Amino acid sequence: MPNTIAFNQDYPDITQSDALYARALGLIPSQTQTLAKGPGQYVRGAAPKFIDRAKGAHIVDVDGNEYIDYNMGIGPISLGYAYDAVDDAIRVQLERGITFSLVHPLEVEVAELLREVIPNADMVRYSKSGNDVTSAAVRLARAYTGRSTVLCCGYHGWHDWYIAVTDRNRGIPQAVRDLTYTVNYNDIQSVIDSLDEDTACVILEPVVFDAPENNFLHELKDACERNGTLLIFDEMWTGFRLALGGAQEYFGIKADLACFSKAVANGMPLSILTGRKDIMELCEQDVFFYTTFGGEALSLAAARATIEEMRRRNVQEHLFHQGRKLRDGVNAIAAELSMPYVGCKGFAPRTIVTFDASAGDPLLQKSYVQQEMIKRGILWSGFHNMSFSHSDDDVAYTLSAYREVLGLLRDAVDAGELPARLRGEPVEPVFRKTSNFHTKARKPLA
Repeated sequence: MPNTIAFNQDYPDITQSDALYARALGLIPSQTQTLAKGPGQYVRGAAPKFIDRAKGAHIVDVDGNEYIDYNMGIGPISLGYAYDAVDDAIRVQLERGITFSLVHPLEVEVAELLREVIPNADMVRYSKSGNDVTSAAVRLARAYTGRSTVLCCGYHGWHDWYIAVTDRNRGIPQAVRDLTYTVNYNDIQSVIDSLDEDTACVILEPVVFDAPENNFLHELKDACERNGTLLIFDEMWTGFRLALGGAQEYFGIKADLACFSKAVANGMPLSILTGRKDIMELCEQDVFFYTTFGGEALSLAAARATIEEMRRRNVQEHLFHQGRKLRDGVNAIAAELSMPYVGCKGFAPRTIVTFDASAGDPLLQKSYVQQEMIKRGILWSGFHNMSFSHSDDDVAYTLSAYREVLGLLRDAVDAGELPARLRGEPVEPVFRKTSNFHTKARKPLA
């Protein structure tokens, strides 16, 4: 009988998942289209690999095992799976058509709605993935400033200009690699030292898990303005979660350009580039950024329904309320169990559980916790990506599972038996180099 959301006696049967995985080997590179969803991010031998269906905040794998999901499609599911108000809007539009030979009214209607809720959204352009709009923003910045160099902070997609700064950069010419550099979050001096007369833009995630310190974002904006450099916010995670208007609204700061995806359409593929009119209007003639599916109507109908539902039901307040209970609850349990090597941090709508190397390999600790949370009916990869469908009962049950699982982790660490207690291969890192990597040489002192 498949596992349910309970303190199950046995680990889930994943026979069908493994069968599909075997079929994918040699056919689909990495066996996934999204690295964060792939088998390498889960304990092989204990975790499911393929999902069959979902509703609200719960998912069911292909073997029939049910879980509370804290990944939520790796971000796009902001309201909940199969959310009625959004799915009804999609069904209505589906009967009228998906993609057309002329512009559809939803392109205008959703743009007007976005201008109402997002600061500085003078003009709007749609595409399908976050990579598309971050790359378009960089191209616009280069066109507007007449400069070439990009400074980045965070993750911005797979395109050449960004992935060149990671260690997965084969296939990218050296000339392209030499045009992008990283800066460090909350280190304004690293930005100032890197800005020069050829810096077209600084693009960053306004927050990941660490809060801005010492007025970092506003200092960054000032430094960019002084240098004639554009500031771009990559709001894939902060958009429609921290506030309806994203990090710009939450922190009271206006970027020159801002990029959105994930949460805006509750799972439908849509990305959005917004910004100042004098920059965005370069897309009229000088900068080419057009896509066949940019105006696809199902996603726009979903976005309109999602934004209206968020505004009507104050979704962001719920995300903060439930996420705060999880974050603070995990930290309280770790303190009670005398586990200083475990913590949970981040803004409440999206938090991360961290493991200190003082207790051994953090990836082994994470893998063991994941294995045991999955046994108890929680699909877990270290994050709490909150949705409007995460209920009080979901959160209460999750904290009860954490209490037991963190106790098991402590016992395994104390006994020196952590590797032996894993039922399969541990999770893999996405990138091997993630900080202080591909930075510009500091300017020589005058």
